[in-house]
Amino acid sequence: MKPIFYKLTFIVSLLTSAAQAAPVELSDELPKTVTRIDSTTWLLDYGRVAFGNLRIEPTESSQDSVTIHFGEAFANGRIDRNPPGSVRYAVVDTPLDHSISQVIAPTPDKRNTTHLKAVRLPQEWGVILPFRWIEIEAYSGELNPKAFVRQSAFPSTWDDQAADFECSDPMLNRIWELCRYSIKATSFAGVYVDGDRERIPYEADAYLNQLSGYYTDNDIEMARDTFDLLMKQPTWPTEWAPHMIFIAKADWMHTGDLDWLTPRYESLKTKLLLERVGEDGLITSNKRQIKRDDIVDWPPVERDGFVFTKLNSVVNAFHLKALSDMTELAVACGKVDEAQHYHQIYKSTKNAYQKTFFNPKTGLYVDGVGTEHSSFHANVFPLAFDLVPEANKRSIIEWIQSRGMACSVYAAQYLMEALFENGADDYAVELMLTDTDRSWRHMVESGTTITWEAWDQKYKPNQDWNHAWGAAPANILPRYVLGVQSMAPNWETVQIHPRIANLNHAKGKVPTPHGPILIEWDREPQFSMTIHLPKKMNTVVRVPRLSDTKAIYINGEPVTSRLERDYFHLEPKLLELTTFVEVR
Repeated sequence: MKPIFYKLTFIVSLLTSAAQAAPVELSDELPKTVTRIDSTTWLLDYGRVAFGNLRIEPTESSQDSVTIHFGEAFANGRIDRNPPGSVRYAVVDTPLDHSISQVIAPTPDKRNTTHLKAVRLPQEWGVILPFRWIEIEAYSGELNPKAFVRQSAFPSTWDDQAADFECSDPMLNRIWELCRYSIKATSFAGVYVDGDRERIPYEADAYLNQLSGYYTDNDIEMARDTFDLLMKQPTWPTEWAPHMIFIAKADWMHTGDLDWLTPRYESLKTKLLLERVGEDGLITSNKRQIKRDDIVDWPPVERDGFVFTKLNSVVNAFHLKALSDMTELAVACGKVDEAQHYHQIYKSTKNAYQKTFFNPKTGLYVDGVGTEHSSFHANVFPLAFDLVPEANKRSIIEWIQSRGMACSVYAAQYLMEALFENGADDYAVELMLTDTDRSWRHMVESGTTITWEAWDQKYKPNQDWNHAWGAAPANILPRYVLGVQSMAPNWETVQIHPRIANLNHAKGKVPTPHGPILIEWDREPQFSMTIHLPKKMNTVVRVPRLSDTKAIYINGEPVTSRLERDYFHLEPKLLELTTFVEVR
């Protein structure tokens, strides 16, 4: 008999009917291993957590009923029946019908299925939840693994071969794969949601998800559908609003699609928070905004003691980044006068930012007016957003390096960007790999197969274990270790700038709208790099300066370059499909 659900594709509907979501399908997955616990109890392991339910095919068993346990966590050789926080466990007693396929699923969770902003999944699917393990109790006789099919919700267009990353550090490879799969698995709803606890889109989550989505798959619709939904149902944090401008800018750089951007341009103006600007051009916060809306980081324990004031340096860093991006989007849409206006606001506000928040005595930025406290975040965000004058960067970077991972998995996206962009790639990789409970290595070694909402359970006791905003290495490693980035809309100019850290070699595959870019570089005996492009592309190449660097060659011919920040900058050049770069 043909399964009831097989590769069945739906357009996911939302409680807010004004938005549509990208197609998602239920895909059949068989257990990777089957273990007999005792004479009537079986443990099925599907290898990784996925959002889904269980389909039982007709069997020759004479069993009348069974008890099915669904588990996202594992302890002492069995499904954890009392997992922490929002980690999922469910149990269902069900009769067995030996003539038809049956879909087995627990009672729906009230919070993530009835909240006004929660994404509603197709009724045809039945209830789904994240799980990896199934235990079947009261099942005597032999069990046929092929009869117990996990129906897993994945994007219908997802291509597992679209991207790849491999380097000389095995743990870094495992981190990338954890994060890559996290993007796939958490896309179950057709739009980017925060996790299973709420199943609600948030702007910051969506932006981080978008960045990693572009570097792990070819889809562009999920980010766009999430953007349109969030325009209709925005969330509360102050800094989440500018993320909408970030999303639009990222789409523009990736696709160059004016047909998508232009009709959305006017609505982006509301995300600049200009109604909160004071006489000096800086964003101000009232008592409610200070207490509730200005978020800095999440969960609150990750704020490094941030002191909230009327003038908040983190809020204003995001405001400046939004103004900078909005200037570029105005140019793209042909709004020249508006672009000049935003640029002038940016310049004057940046000057006010520097005068207001930089403490020349310490060489650090303070949290706000009225406090001398300098938090980790007050310095990471301006560094990530290129607000720090060149003369001040080194001292701030050194201070950041003395602090460790003093922020959440969300803010770690910006920390990684700040470090890689400012010559601290050794330290960035070190943080990913550090043997503490505040690193991606810790997630890998915990055995999780989807990234968490927080670094560890103790930092957010109610966290769920399926949060894509914890998957920053999915985009950070190809962007920086492979060095592949779009420098002009629609990838019309490509930058190849590997930050090699202390790694010996790396290779990978980066999806673009034109086809994949393949990179492979080796540090020894002299630095060399092979670039495979999907077509002839205008390319900016940066080559790391090693101690014995003498001359740089492209396809055997010497090329001129200039040295800047320990990298040789080659002039932009139209590269052939295959290019070999070497140092001699």
